[in-house]
Amino acid sequence: MKDFSMHILDILQNSIVAKATKIEFTILKEKQKDLLTFIFKDNGCGMDAETVERVTNPFFTTRTTRKVGLGLPLLKQNAEMTGGTFSISSVPQQGTIVTATFSLSHIDLKPMGDVAGILVLTISSHQDIHFIFTHKTDDNEFVFDSQEVKEALDGVSMQNPEIMSYLKEMIEENIT
Repeated sequence: MKDFSMHILDILQNSIVAKATKIEFTILKEKQKDLLTFIFKDNGCGMDAETVERVTNPFFTTRTTRKVGLGLPLLKQNAEMTGGTFSISSVPQQGTIVTATFSLSHIDLKPMGDVAGILVLTISSHQDIHFIFTHKTDDNEFVFDSQEVKEALDGVSMQNPEIMSYLKEMIEENIT
């Protein structure tokens, strides 16, 4: 994957396929610690211990449409290439937590890509799911809560192109 937005899309889609009704995604950018951390937490169907052990193997997938699953293995590889770490924990019927850390100053750190665009597209396409996106830096924190946005829109669909454009711009401004 050429940038982090593609990893983000992949993990969010995993949570959606796992029938999550609440998905929390956090980006922690700690320049003083030289760390970039992604935390994905969902309340989906979860996985048993055996599946968790196998999920970072690129030749393992639960999908029937293809024989490989590259999302999590590539995220793990990209984290470890920068001197970072990867972990996944899951409990059946409770959900999954995926955490990946990266060294901010490492030469192999991927670019962020269109994170705001990926988030808005995913959230507007799945308005029945409660998304909470947090972007935290050493001196700033931004939280986007899809429930709060829906309430503020008072019945106007998040799929409205003007709303999507506004939300993308708002997220971009708050994460740069």
